[in-house]
Amino acid sequence: MNLLTHPEGRRELATFYQDTLLRDVMPFWLRHGMDAEHDGIMTALDRDGSLLDTDKSIWFQGRAGWMFSTLFNTVTQDRAYFDAAGSCLAFLEKHGYATDGKLFFTVTREGKPLRMRRYAYSEAFASIAHAAYFKASGDVHYAESAVRDFSFYLRHSFEPGYMMPKVDSNTRPMVGIGALMIGIVTAQELRTNLGHKDVAGRSLTEWIDLFILDIQRLFYKPELEVLLETVAPDGSILDHLDGRILNPGHAIECAWFILHEGRLRGEKSYIQLGLGILDCMWKRGWDEGMGGLFYYRDIHDKPVQEYWHDMKFWWPHNEAIIATLLAYEVSGDAKYAAMHQQVHDWSFAHFADPEYGEWYGYLHRDGSVSQRAKGNMFKGPFHLPRMLWYCSQILQESKEPPTHS
Repeated sequence: MNLLTHPEGRRELATFYQDTLLRDVMPFWLRHGMDAEHDGIMTALDRDGSLLDTDKSIWFQGRAGWMFSTLFNTVTQDRAYFDAAGSCLAFLEKHGYATDGKLFFTVTREGKPLRMRRYAYSEAFASIAHAAYFKASGDVHYAESAVRDFSFYLRHSFEPGYMMPKVDSNTRPMVGIGALMIGIVTAQELRTNLGHKDVAGRSLTEWIDLFILDIQRLFYKPELEVLLETVAPDGSILDHLDGRILNPGHAIECAWFILHEGRLRGEKSYIQLGLGILDCMWKRGWDEGMGGLFYYRDIHDKPVQEYWHDMKFWWPHNEAIIATLLAYEVSGDAKYAAMHQQVHDWSFAHFADPEYGEWYGYLHRDGSVSQRAKGNMFKGPFHLPRMLWYCSQILQESKEPPTHS
């Protein structure tokens, strides 16, 4: 029986997601990651939660701060979540910002600068953390910080001259999808927690519309059944290794951001766009031989430069679980319920660690564990708990299966 298609199954699945979130995943991070001495969270943890490294990821102060605050706002007013969010934001505000307002990527445990990246993704995660903590605390300072961070993100990501290009733009001008995607979800979270605000001359909804339409115009190629990662400024394909690369997990994450907006506003064009992206990138990304999602593919099925192209990373599977659930909710098409069951079953069978909790992050193509760490500068309490939280919320909200379209 597919659980999504029956009321009792949906209740069972909602309970499973929430129990995994509150009894397994979040306790792992509260117990092992929080820094009582210096504030903030340390994410470089071994399988059993022991520390591998005390350096701190600044974007994870924002990501974790958002997650803790969101749980406090929407699931349970457990003081542990409120305090953990406050600790992450206290560290972020004290040690995260450089003198020009940009956030560092990594710092020492005490907060001394280590690394700055050219992207402004840390600023986007700081923005959503501030917004969610404003809702939890009622302190207007955090609302103001959320708007400031998002304004910086917009300027740094989209105004010419702020972000150094990855390659020489005179030789090969190109644009990437990442900033548009993160712009969508950041604006969505600010709208949820701050209401309908104007930022940098546009409303949050106007920013979302702009980002979605740019993704559709430049990166989505339905005739080729792909969503590209990088294109020329006019949307044409760059016939080079970087230009041909596909990231199915990234594209499927983009699909659910768009589906979420379409569902929220009843916007059918967004629903159709999100379903189209999910369909083509599932077809490109699902490993029919061994299950799970490939990390990279080539638009023409040529060899990919990155050697980890056929590994199975945790986060694309988190995003695919959300996307397939949302696709079923908005369409009623049973094929999406089957896709959801397929990725849910494979993921929990291979990534989950029943002995110590949480998920492994990196598997070989056959699903065997590549390395046992539960966290690092890129993996922490974000993709997995966000999936568990979001799916449980959707299923609790919609107890009856949708009608088939």
